[in-house]
Amino acid sequence: MAAARDIRAGRLKKAADMLETVMRTLFTVCGFIAVGFVVIITVFLIISGVPAIGEIGLADFLFGTKWASTAAQPSFGILPFILTSVYGTFGAIVIGVPLGILCAVFAAKYASGKAAALTGGLVGLMSGIPSVIYGLIGMIVVVPAVREIFGLPDGANLFSAIIVLSVMILPSVISVSETALRGVPKEYEEASLALGATKTETVFKVTLPAAKSGILAAVVLGIGRAIGEAMAVMMVAGNVPNMPGLFQSVRFLTTAVASEMSYSSGLQRQALFSIALVLFAFIMLINLTLNLIVKRGDKHK
Repeated sequence: MAAARDIRAGRLKKAADMLETVMRTLFTVCGFIAVGFVVIITVFLIISGVPAIGEIGLADFLFGTKWASTAAQPSFGILPFILTSVYGTFGAIVIGVPLGILCAVFAAKYASGKAAALTGGLVGLMSGIPSVIYGLIGMIVVVPAVREIFGLPDGANLFSAIIVLSVMILPSVISVSETALRGVPKEYEEASLALGATKTETVFKVTLPAAKSGILAAVVLGIGRAIGEAMAVMMVAGNVPNMPGLFQSVRFLTTAVASEMSYSSGLQRQALFSIALVLFAFIMLINLTLNLIVKRGDKHK
């Protein structure tokens, strides 16, 4: 009996080791596939976008203020698109991130069980709404409201795009921030309350700083959603290649690619790939900067 039991235990251990090896291999392959997709996208954009930059000129391309890709004497300056994307993303973050964090604080620390469940359900519903629906609502509601409130001839401008983007980034900011807040050890809050701090002081001086890494991750996701959005902002921003102004019809980097790719050819098509490369590099730079900020903050701790 003992011998049979040892043989069975040995077989079980061998099967467990084999399963562990198979799963480790599967996880490794999946990891390399994910990295491979990023490498393929990077290489494709570089191969497709660099020739146009070389032909147009890096300075003329990045700092040129006129985009007229179909003119008899075409111009391919994308500075208006770059500044519009920067201003639009910054405006959306300024409005959307504080609102999203406060909503996450409510759901994680103040709401009752039913209220927290309702909030989570609504946030999940918002994240599932297609971009074109946000754009449609913005075009029907936000654009006319901006036109009437500010007495403008046209409400399709950068300000309307900022409002729509602020709403669109809320699901990402709220869900990730709420998860980060719930992940803070209860001992931190209990120690703060035991020292005489109020619940509000504990949340804003203990819990939020402790969840800083997760909240910054939420900000990164919000920035990625805002700067990568095309359809919604195309419907509410006017889609005109002007230098950005708050109440000026503008065109984002994303909408520049989406609006002309279907009929582009030759140097114009290559320039659109160059815009995509600039957008990709911009997002990578933002992610790298925020990751460095997080790591520096962790070292100071």
